[in-house]
Amino acid sequence: MGGLTEGRRVRLAEDLGIGEAVSGSAVVGFLALGAGLEGTVERVNGELPEREAVREYRRLKALFEDYGHTMPTESRRRLEGEIAALEPEWAAFREQGNRVTVRVRFDNGFVLDGAHEDVLVPV
Repeated sequence: MGGLTEGRRVRLAEDLGIGEAVSGSAVVGFLALGAGLEGTVERVNGELPEREAVREYRRLKALFEDYGHTMPTESRRRLEGEIAALEPEWAAFREQGNRVTVRVRFDNGFVLDGAHEDVLVPV
């Protein structure tokens, strides 16, 4: 997706469960924001960290490129197999690009901070 910037109008793409509603010492319900709710991006917080599988792919690929030619045949094959197993995760990451979190002020007054951009679509 990408491209969420301050001031951009967005719509919540799916229902979001926020947490329990409490009155006194009793839980009286569950707070949720419904899909379709619109608001404005107030701040782009920053990029989400890469998933563990993506970091591992990068590490193994660098190891292979730097030292693969010096490895015993069986070790090289095993490393190639580990890299191949992580290829789908790497391809998905490359297709998505960098993901960010944002602070959104919805039209109903609710503010959602640290929201992954995946749950928002530009209006």
